Amino acid sequence: MSFRTLNDAAQTAELKSKRVLVRVDLNVPMQDGKVSDTTRLDRIVPTITLLREQGAKVILLAHFGRPKGEVKAEFSLEQIVPALAHAVKHHVSFAADCIGDAAANAVNAMQDGDILLLENTRFHKGEEKNDPDFVKALAANGDIYVNDAFSAAHRAHASTEGLAHILPAYAGLTMAAELTALEKGLGQPARPVIAIVGGAKVSTKIDLLSNLVEKVDALVIGGGMANTFLAAQGHNVGKSLCEHDLADTARAIMAKAENAKCAIILPVDAVVAWHFAANTPHQNYGVDAIPEDGMMLDVGPQSVERINAAISDAATLVWNGPLGAFELHPFDAATVSAAKHAAERTKQGKLTSVAGGGDTVAALNHAHVADDFSYVSTAGGAFLEWMEGKPLPGVDVLKNQ
Repeated sequence: MSFRTLNDAAQTAELKSKRVLVRVDLNVPMQDGKVSDTTRLDRIVPTITLLREQGAKVILLAHFGRPKGEVKAEFSLEQIVPALAHAVKHHVSFAADCIGDAAANAVNAMQDGDILLLENTRFHKGEEKNDPDFVKALAANGDIYVNDAFSAAHRAHASTEGLAHILPAYAGLTMAAELTALEKGLGQPARPVIAIVGGAKVSTKIDLLSNLVEKVDALVIGGGMANTFLAAQGHNVGKSLCEHDLADTARAIMAKAENAKCAIILPVDAVVAWHFAANTPHQNYGVDAIPEDGMMLDVGPQSVERINAAISDAATLVWNGPLGAFELHPFDAATVSAAKHAAERTKQGKLTSVAGGGDTVAALNHAHVADDFSYVSTAGGAFLEWMEGKPLPGVDVLKNQ
């Protein structure tokens, strides 16, 4: 699968003086009026830098929050400008609208190499509706379209999909890196492939699990969702988080895995506590001996050994979701151990490791190994839908035909 990338544009098209509309992800966390995590800003710097070096006029499109088609001050992108300018190490101008006179006047005032941020695209109802007239209004300010926001690629919105139909369209550098990593993860991976899926509930990841069992050689299930599978096998899970009403679904997924010759790896032991709190008294139990009043808050040491052995056998790892309540010490032990083992195998050149999802990124940062994975996606919904095997409109429109 190949995509039109910004590198292609740099080689085949004259970017100098061109107005380049770049869809970026500026949906960043804020605290006390300032950006509290600059990860997403840092990810778009390479694309902006390349365009500036080529002499393009860089016009940034983005959404922020959920204003639902109304202008709301708390969702203005103007508050992002200082942090963005610091990230790109260059002055960033701002226009009070993304279409109309405000946008056109700001674009017309640009010099080659300038950076302009247009106001929140979601201040217009036409953005989420992918309205053709709104798409044309956006396109009026650009000669070329670049999408560098994989995290929004699962939405067929005007600025993520519509523009690619009426302007020459390319994947930005970060988008291209993400697509390359994902292709190595599940598209055409080196085998054996192992997936680790954790998190609280099976109900949020039924499509994901059903898709993975047909694509990977082994599937590790951890977190609260493992309890649902254990209960479906007849184990007593005490007061652990468990969706008992999904027992049939769990059994169906296990049957599908067996038919697909995908090994499902469930916990054989667990760290049990009686209160959901850090450093609360806890004890290890086999999954066939969980106390009636206990809660499984992490997978146990024997389970960690099995997971790490499976990672050692794999050539490719795809990870979404923690193995336990990693926010609470010591119930982070399994997640940290598996993350460090995967990171070490990756550094040795023995494993391609791709991870994504908000909790997963937080867990890998907690284990201090995020930089050691082959690729860590900051995309939440888009990464999950990719793992589920669903089409991503903002990606599909960039494919070479």
